[in-house]
Amino acid sequence: MSSMSNVSIIYGTAWKGPKTTALVVSAVLAGFRAIDTACQPKHYREDLVGVALEQLKEIHNIERESLFIQTKFTPIGGHDRSKPIPYDPRLSVTEQVKQSFKRSLKNLKTSYVDSYILHSPLNNLERTLEAWKVLCSLQDQGFAKHIGVSNTYDVNVLKALETEGGRKPQVVQNRWYEENAFDRDVFKYCRQNNIYYQSFWTLTGSPSLLNFEAVTSLAEKKGVEPAQIIFRLAQHWGIIPLAGSQNEQHMKDGVEAGSIPLTEDEVPKAVETMVFAE
Repeated sequence: MSSMSNVSIIYGTAWKGPKTTALVVSAVLAGFRAIDTACQPKHYREDLVGVALEQLKEIHNIERESLFIQTKFTPIGGHDRSKPIPYDPRLSVTEQVKQSFKRSLKNLKTSYVDSYILHSPLNNLERTLEAWKVLCSLQDQGFAKHIGVSNTYDVNVLKALETEGGRKPQVVQNRWYEENAFDRDVFKYCRQNNIYYQSFWTLTGSPSLLNFEAVTSLAEKKGVEPAQIIFRLAQHWGIIPLAGSQNEQHMKDGVEAGSIPLTEDEVPKAVETMVFAE
């Protein structure tokens, strides 16, 4: 599965530690077909995602090609230096990205990824653009089907990637929650420029949204959980949510959210106002 147009929800593997393999296998068996990780030992076990992909193929006959695999290059500031860093930080940014990507392919036991993104902008625009040009090259060579950025909340950075970096990002993965006003400016820019927008902290970061009367009443009407309504509303607005539950029932709930029938008239206007109000 190389096209993000077929992805409606992604299983997030951050903070899963030694349980990563078992959880990724469970998530895929629950119906997830997209997996997000990073070459960053501080928060991820990318290598154990690779073990899960191996088990899914050998035990469950689920081929890697049927899954959407996304990983990230993490700048040095995002690493815990007490843990192994997947590149030599003394090298140029270009070589750092190349080394990290090579490690990702080895960890994931694959010859390509469906999406490769910068875990965050680097410490200045020049270095960010240098890293970005490596991602463009990897895409041109067929090693990364989509490229993009995460934790990028300044629209000007996104514009610079296109105007100075030579290519518009196809993917933005950001926190989407109450405290950052649902990332309205970046999300609006993505929607206007046909950029896939992935959300994290979708549920945990917005407790008042989960408990909003319009959400709970719609969930009751549909016979589903409020969390499923949040995912479904996000999808309705063109957002691809990440879900990282370790509970198998919640995994199934996340996958099934995309099948909840929802018409424009059923979208709670009060929720839409909360999320998109200027």
